Amino acid sequence: MKNKNWIVTIIVLSQFSCISLWFAGNAVMEDLMIDFDLKANALGHLTSAVQFGFIIGTLLFAILTISDRFSPSRVFFVNAILGALVNALIILQGNTYASLLLLRFLTGFFLAGIYPVGMKIAADHFSKTLGVSLGFLVGALTLGTGFPHILRNFTSELPWKTVIVITSLLAVLGGMIILLFVKDGPYREKSKEFDVSVFMRVFRKADFRSAAFGYFGHMWELYALWTFIPIILYNFQEMHSGVNLNIPALSFIIISSGGVACVISGYISLRVGTKKTAFTALLLSGLCCILSPILFQIDNPVIFITFMVFWGMVVVADSPLFSTLVAQNVAGEAKGTALTIVNSIGFSITILSIQLLNSLSTVMRAEYMFLLLAAGPLFGLIALKE
Repeated sequence: MKNKNWIVTIIVLSQFSCISLWFAGNAVMEDLMIDFDLKANALGHLTSAVQFGFIIGTLLFAILTISDRFSPSRVFFVNAILGALVNALIILQGNTYASLLLLRFLTGFFLAGIYPVGMKIAADHFSKTLGVSLGFLVGALTLGTGFPHILRNFTSELPWKTVIVITSLLAVLGGMIILLFVKDGPYREKSKEFDVSVFMRVFRKADFRSAAFGYFGHMWELYALWTFIPIILYNFQEMHSGVNLNIPALSFIIISSGGVACVISGYISLRVGTKKTAFTALLLSGLCCILSPILFQIDNPVIFITFMVFWGMVVVADSPLFSTLVAQNVAGEAKGTALTIVNSIGFSITILSIQLLNSLSTVMRAEYMFLLLAAGPLFGLIALKE
């Protein structure tokens, strides 16, 4: 058990360190807009570039069955180094809007060899407690996503490039410790050859489809909410005179609260079941979407921030549970590919929801925009009931 705990700790630290690359650009968006003369809609486009890169990367990794044919720890390491490199290139003064889009795309591409591969590594080491292990893992993802915001808050007196350099160095560290300390797991079943049919074959199983479709509904909401949390806070501040919020710090708190929820949901799933726990979290996050216009109107920042923290928790609490259900409903030799396929489709959906909100932000009142996110949880709940 001691060795198992050590492995979980290493995977979690590595995942946290590398995932900080994901929203590094978002955390310094105001500075990027000033230095590179970007337009107001750059936030949505640069975030979508990362998502699109992740989609293309996961699609390619899935078709080539990379994490099932090669050592997942080595795959993780290589992508961590490359992701750190392209992230660091953002600091070059000669960048243009087009080059920033390309660099964020490449960051997303290499993250495809980190996030789902990290889940594959966990699945290779754990069986009965996989839900709890993935809870810690997705918790690390959540903390890593929010970390650049709080890093920017603490380095506000320093150049914005400090955030980029630190997140790149963290990614290098994350890749190195997983290569050095985490070997291939006992539950790993190596795929002996390239088999493109795996890409479609996994969806023939009803339980797998149910888990995957539930995940897709969850993803419609998750990254759109994470992307627009600073905008949500800013709009609430503008709607209520006298309210002055520390938006970077609160963005970190709201996003990172989901990390705690992921761990809690993993333990709860051991008692009440993985599918039931995922269903409950998805239902609660859907209700938050529906209630969001009402909370915007309440002239009390404490109540609003409490609501946002709760939403930040339930919106991601089901994520490790869906990944657990996916991993449990596929053959061992295709586990890595299945997780990667589901991630690829799920993140494709995030582009649609992010761009939808990005487009509506100029023509629709902010307090009503997030009602549209409820469509994702509704779809997911229907899929889980089948």
